[in-house]
Amino acid sequence: MALSVVHRTADPASIETPLLVLLAAKGAMPPSLTTLDAGLGGALARCWSSGDFTGARDDVALVYPSGRVARVLLIGLGPADEVTETELRRGAMIAGKRARTLGAPSAALLFVAEVAPRVAPERAGQVLAEGVPFGAWHFPDMKRPPESPKPLFERCDLLTPTNDVAFAAGVARGSAIAQGQVFTRGLQVLPGNSCTPAFLADTATDLAQRHGFDITVLDKAAIIKEGMLALMAVAQGSAVEPRFITLEYKGAPGAPVVLVGKGVTFDSGGISIKPAQSMEDMKYDMSGAAAVLGTFEVLGRLKPNIHVIGLIPATENMPSGTAVKPGDVVGSHFGKTIEVINTDAEGRLILADALSWARRYAPAAVIDCATLTGAIVIGLGHTASGLMGTDDALIAEILAAGERSGERTWPLPLWDEYRELIKSDIADVKNTGGRSAGSITAGWFLKEFVEGFPWAHLDIAGTAYTERETVTQVKGPTGTLVRLFAEFLLGRS
Repeated sequence: MALSVVHRTADPASIETPLLVLLAAKGAMPPSLTTLDAGLGGALARCWSSGDFTGARDDVALVYPSGRVARVLLIGLGPADEVTETELRRGAMIAGKRARTLGAPSAALLFVAEVAPRVAPERAGQVLAEGVPFGAWHFPDMKRPPESPKPLFERCDLLTPTNDVAFAAGVARGSAIAQGQVFTRGLQVLPGNSCTPAFLADTATDLAQRHGFDITVLDKAAIIKEGMLALMAVAQGSAVEPRFITLEYKGAPGAPVVLVGKGVTFDSGGISIKPAQSMEDMKYDMSGAAAVLGTFEVLGRLKPNIHVIGLIPATENMPSGTAVKPGDVVGSHFGKTIEVINTDAEGRLILADALSWARRYAPAAVIDCATLTGAIVIGLGHTASGLMGTDDALIAEILAAGERSGERTWPLPLWDEYRELIKSDIADVKNTGGRSAGSITAGWFLKEFVEGFPWAHLDIAGTAYTERETVTQVKGPTGTLVRLFAEFLLGRS
């Protein structure tokens, strides 16, 4: 059951909840909490005065007061004049994670504006509603239930002392975005034997039926008929058949924004097989596809005035007697030939056919997203996604959406000199330029199949999942780009 996050107006003196969350700036206890503290027997003032809680960033204290509140969770945000939307969202993520691990069936987060004077009420409501479900997310579905399970964390009320219409609107918007991100993470985490190309297609079909989207799914025979030869080159080594998924949300007339997500449901590397260590993480190679599907979940909930199309080429990349080999030359939907230097550079092949397909929509913009290169992890780590493209205005728009969403991106150049690295002796282009500038040459390869529309590429190999647990989330999928795409599309609607 998904965590429900709603806004409610409440007198702080009358709050009754199993767990009360208070986000606080660094310094003394805020005067606005005095009345609440009186009803809690002075427990908050004692916690502050003892030095057990200072309000520093990520400072956490759990208080057991007397009164109608069973527990109070204090979470520090840092100095009030430095608290941004990102800090508020982070505090809510910590709150969501702690509430779940504490076994609270429900919680209430009381927001007082003085802890974040730089953040507008609507934005505060949105980022808090995004943050709590993000922190609370985990995936126990494939484990045997424990003999004495903790209660499920099912509801979080975001409280304001007075009726705040703008804050409430932000909560509604943020809750919808959070559900899209939960949807994405639930797909990402599935193993490759569960999440196959056919499963992704079935999931997209269910999504379309629930929200009234148009959907088309091409099977293997239709993919071949349409000339998607690069997608088939990747798929031909697997016993599992590929799919090509098209979703369409018609929220407004006019040229659509097209989102393209890489859907490699498991990537062994093919004949250029990957090392065994951590190969299990290659179930996350469909994270771009999952981000597109999660974004459509948001569109279905918020119904903004915009036209959006989602394209998902879905396949496995496996080694076998029928697999594409290094040195092979394959065709593409665009018509260009490709020399396959490395079969582990497969994501760009399936994206090439999807980018070529996008031309038929005469789009206003096309954005593709993919766990594309290990090189981007070397360059940007796990903090930002790589960004490349052909249109400066589009890139600036994505950068701004990334800042608002807390899913930051960083631009890399597609200068003509990098094109030299992917020239082939026998084909129109080769699929890798080697180790040097690996993320950029991958971007340049995709650019070879872009024609007639503004285009941007997001490399999320370093941000799609995390290999360690943090204060804000469990180890595993992050659902990255759902918030960024939501900000981008809502900004255009």
